[in-house]
Amino acid sequence: MSEILFQYVRVYPTTWVYLSSLLMIGLFFKFGRFWSMRNLDLVMLILLAPGLLLVESGREMQVTAQLNGDEAAPVEPPSAAAPDGVAVAMLEEDKPAAAANGAADAAAAPEFQEGRTLEKLGFLWLFGATGLVLIRLLLDPTMVRRPLLEPNLTIGGLTFIGCALFVFLMANVITSRATLEDLEGPRAADQLIHRRAVDNPELRPEYGPGLSIVYLLPNISTMTLSKVRTPSVAEQRISIYAIAAKAVAILSHLAVVLGMVLIGHWHFNNLKMGIGAAVLYLMLPYTAQMTGRVPHVLPAALLIWAVVCYRRPVWAGALIGLAVGVSYYPLFLLPLWSNFYWRRGVLRFAAGAAATLALVALSLVFVSADAAAYGEQLRWMFGLWPPQMENLDGVWGLGWDSWYRITVMAAFVTLALGMALWPAQKNLGTLLSCSAAIMAAVQFWHGYGGGLYMAWYLPLLLLTVVRPNLEDRVAVSVLGEGWFSRRQRPHFRHVDLAA
Repeated sequence: MSEILFQYVRVYPTTWVYLSSLLMIGLFFKFGRFWSMRNLDLVMLILLAPGLLLVESGREMQVTAQLNGDEAAPVEPPSAAAPDGVAVAMLEEDKPAAAANGAADAAAAPEFQEGRTLEKLGFLWLFGATGLVLIRLLLDPTMVRRPLLEPNLTIGGLTFIGCALFVFLMANVITSRATLEDLEGPRAADQLIHRRAVDNPELRPEYGPGLSIVYLLPNISTMTLSKVRTPSVAEQRISIYAIAAKAVAILSHLAVVLGMVLIGHWHFNNLKMGIGAAVLYLMLPYTAQMTGRVPHVLPAALLIWAVVCYRRPVWAGALIGLAVGVSYYPLFLLPLWSNFYWRRGVLRFAAGAAATLALVALSLVFVSADAAAYGEQLRWMFGLWPPQMENLDGVWGLGWDSWYRITVMAAFVTLALGMALWPAQKNLGTLLSCSAAIMAAVQFWHGYGGGLYMAWYLPLLLLTVVRPNLEDRVAVSVLGEGWFSRRQRPHFRHVDLAA
C-alpha cells in the first residue's frame, strides 16, 4: 500500500478493532433508544473480534516458534573427504531429519505452547460469540415489531465511507503477498488433482470438502500481527494462482456489497438501510483481516445474490447450487429454500440447483489427470466420506475429542431439517434469518477452522438486523405461476410498526 500512498503504514489489526468498533457505534448506535435490539446487535458484532485476534495471534506465535526451531536445527555438512555426489546425497538425506528435529524442538518451545493456548482460547471465544449469534437468529422470526432505525448519517455520507473503505481494503489485497502458510492449500490441491494426495490425509486441502479448483487459490494475508515467511524463488511457480486469488476475492467482495445494497433497495424498499448494511460489513474487523481469503467470501457472494434473485427461482437455485459446489456446506440450505418455494416455484428452484451442480461436476473433467483423480475430486466436492476424526483444524484439533463432533453434527442436521418445517409460513425475512442461522451453526462442527468462516453468515446476519417487516414477501405473492412468467414486483410500503 505504501507504493500507492506516500508513507502509508497499514493499520495494526488490534488498532483496527478499536477504531472500527468506535466508528460502528458512532454510525449505527441508537443513543435515544439505549436498550433497543439494534444496540444489542452492535455489541454482538463487536464481540466477534477478540476471538479472531486471539486465534491469529496464537497461530503467528506458533509460526515464529517454528521459524526459530528451523534455524536452531542446521544440517551437519558431510565430510570433506566424501566425493561430491555422495556429499550431495548425504545432505539431502539429512534434511528431513533436521526438519523433524526442528519441528519437535518448536513444538516443545514455551512460545509455541503459549501460541497454541491462545489459539484454543480464541476458538472457544468464537464458539461462544457464534452461539449468541445463533440464538439471535433463531429468535428473529418471533420479532414482529421492527421499528425503522436508520443509520446516524445521510446516504451520501454512508456511500462515501463505504467507497473509501472498499478502496483501502481492496488495495491491501492487491499489494499483499502470499506467505508460505498461504501456499499450503494450492500445494495440497495440486496433489489432489494429480491423485497424489488420496492416501495421505496430511496433504489433503485444508478447507474441508469443496471444489478443488478453489483450493488452488491461495489465501492472501492482508493483516498480520508479526512477520511471516515469504516464498522462495523455487516456490514462485505457485504464485500465479495468487493473481487469480486476488481477482476473485475483490470481485466477490464487490458482489457482496452490491448485493446488499440491491436487497435494501429492491426488497426492503429502503436504499439507506441497504447501504448501511454494506458499510457495516466493510467496517467489521473480520472483513479487514480476512479480505483475501477466497473460500470465505466467494460462498458469501453466491448466497447474497441468491437472495437478490429470490423472485426468480431458477436463478436462486443456480446460485445456491454453485455455492454447494464451491464449498459444500450450503448443501444444508436446500431443505429451507425448497420449503420456501414449496407452494410455488420449487421445481424451478430444484432444476436450477441441479443444473449448476451438474455443470460444476462436469468442469472437474478438465482439471483431472485421469478418471481416478476425477472420481476423487467428485468425492471431495460432495463430501462423500465418513466424518473425519484426525488431522482437524480449529478447536477440534486443539484438545477437544473429535468424536463429539458426531453429536454436534447430528444436532446440526436436526436444525437444518427443522428449518424446513419451522416457521410453517416462510417469507423473505425468515429466509434471511434461517439461512444465516444454518451457516452460523455450521461453524460448530466445521473441522477445518470452524468459527473463522464468518463471511458465510455475516452478510445475511446484517441484512436480518436492518430488515423491515417482510411478512408479505412469500413465494405465492411474488412469483409467477409459469416457468417463464414472473409477477410484476409489487410496490411494498414499509411501515414503522413502532409508531
